[in-house]
Amino acid sequence: MSASTTTAPVVLTAKALLLDMDGTLVNSDAAVERCWRDWAVSHGLDPQEALKVVHGRQGYATMAVLLPDRPMEVNLAENAVMLARETADTDGVVPVAGAPEFMASIAELPHALVTSADAPLATARMTAAALPMPAVRVTAESVQASKPDPEGFLKGAAALGMDPADCIVFEDSAAGIAAGQAAGMRVIGIGPRAAAHNPTTHAPDLTTLRVTTTPDGSIRVTVEAGA
Repeated sequence: MSASTTTAPVVLTAKALLLDMDGTLVNSDAAVERCWRDWAVSHGLDPQEALKVVHGRQGYATMAVLLPDRPMEVNLAENAVMLARETADTDGVVPVAGAPEFMASIAELPHALVTSADAPLATARMTAAALPMPAVRVTAESVQASKPDPEGFLKGAAALGMDPADCIVFEDSAAGIAAGQAAGMRVIGIGPRAAAHNPTTHAPDLTTLRVTTTPDGSIRVTVEAGA
């Protein structure tokens, strides 16, 4: 039975949780699509095709996929411009359903944000969505390689002092799910994009998740029936 057709609760236990931001905690699709549609059109690309690869990656890595023959220094320069625009554009940026309650439920548990956004963009979007910023965070400035490389999640686990196998990743994108799996972690896919990319299990949003602790202090994440 596939993760997307689960009919019984799925229970995973861990010692720490690693959270993607865009599409997982924050619905920023409107802003992302405005910025990247304009970029695609300005480079003679089909916006719909471009949007298939933008989610989960750092901007320069998306540009490298879409324009593979272009020098990386050009991608890096344009990505800086893109980040500034995305940081300024928070219109329509809202929490994913259930995100406020989910963040409240894990506030005292080991967790980290692992995002392809840089620190200013992460701050802008978490603030726009009125979500608390985790004390431990791995942003674009923290890594040498973008998702789907596992570096970000491995750094998140290390920052929390946890073994990768003891972490659960929450992700929405193909690149992010692949990164979590490459890090040796279980992945809970969140939202409509995630179901097609074989996460460990899948939930349509964060309302179907329940986070509790066991007597030995482990974290128990239950994905409710029908998710």
